[in-house]
Amino acid sequence: MSNSIVANRSALKEFLASIAVISGDLSNITAPPFVLAENSTTELPQYWADHPSLFIAPAKGQSEEERALLVLKWFLGSLKNQQHAGRKPEDGIKKPLNAFLGELFIGKWDSEAIGETRLVSEQVSHHPPVTACYLSNEKFGVRAEGFTCQEITFSGGVNIKQKGYAVLHLDQHAEDYLIPVPNVKVKGILSGTPYPELTGTYSIISSTRYVSEVKFEGKGMIFGGTKNSFHARVFHVDRPSEDIFQVDGQWSDTFTIQDAQPGEDMEVVNVAETESIPISVLPIAKQDPWESRRAWGDVIGALERGDMKGVSNSKSIVEEGQRRMRKDEQEKGVGEFQRVFFQRVETDPVFEKLSEIDPGSFTIDKAGGSWKANEDAIRNAKTPYHGELIPT
Repeated sequence: MSNSIVANRSALKEFLASIAVISGDLSNITAPPFVLAENSTTELPQYWADHPSLFIAPAKGQSEEERALLVLKWFLGSLKNQQHAGRKPEDGIKKPLNAFLGELFIGKWDSEAIGETRLVSEQVSHHPPVTACYLSNEKFGVRAEGFTCQEITFSGGVNIKQKGYAVLHLDQHAEDYLIPVPNVKVKGILSGTPYPELTGTYSIISSTRYVSEVKFEGKGMIFGGTKNSFHARVFHVDRPSEDIFQVDGQWSDTFTIQDAQPGEDMEVVNVAETESIPISVLPIAKQDPWESRRAWGDVIGALERGDMKGVSNSKSIVEEGQRRMRKDEQEKGVGEFQRVFFQRVETDPVFEKLSEIDPGSFTIDKAGGSWKANEDAIRNAKTPYHGELIPT
């Protein structure tokens, strides 16, 4: 049986009709197998750094304003693969598997010129769903950590509201950059090739008080426009009407960086032709039972075979194991499930200080909480991460 959306358009319409009457968050709803991607939400943070040269570039900037621009370029350059989850745009997008509490995704990129860039991602909450991640490159002293809580609703299309933020830190310059997580609207569902459109206006805010304001415009139903289009400008807080740089184009294709003062083009970035570097992970057999590709291995295998019954059966094993685990915790009074690499925090001084410049760019779900990396655990934690306890 084909697991493409086009081949299952009739079943898709039935599914959409069933969720259209549901009000509220659909994040944990059980979707039909043919709309499922062959990965879970814990894998998505890898696309923040699958162009490692963009990730470390801000560390090499010669001035505060140049570094602010390079952070913006990294942010924009990461969007295409983030939003398509590594799939080719012509293949449409699919819903990632709902990550279970404690699910992990760990990997790295190795380069002689750039060194090792490492990723640790963990599902720190299931209701509501929150994924936290930590990226680091020791050679260039670049670190980023963040979290996102997704709230999914349906109103003629799929709307994904993202609640959270990330902080990029440059060791050499002692600078922080507060990074937003834009909201997404999935369009073109009934055509069989759904695509993401980012919505809203957001600010990337630096501790040096440079701001990159990004307005996502996209293609409208009535007034036209260009798919995945945006306009961005870089300015200093003390001179908000004086643009230093401007960036225009499509985050999924090509955009142009311009020096705003003389009005001259500085660089054309072709995202569509920029090859991403696949993340390197341990072979499945050597992964911890809580690592994503091992835990969902049977589901992924069934999806690749187009075995929809196998998908449902294999998913049920993981999901039932998680339900039993929560029930056991409650009955035995063992307390809250212990996260390995992240801890919930009540306050984050960096976020509180920088978000004051544009609080409208950031939303945090109080139930999902705010999360920070435990750097000691990231350096020293050993497998098995949860002893004899396994997800199922």
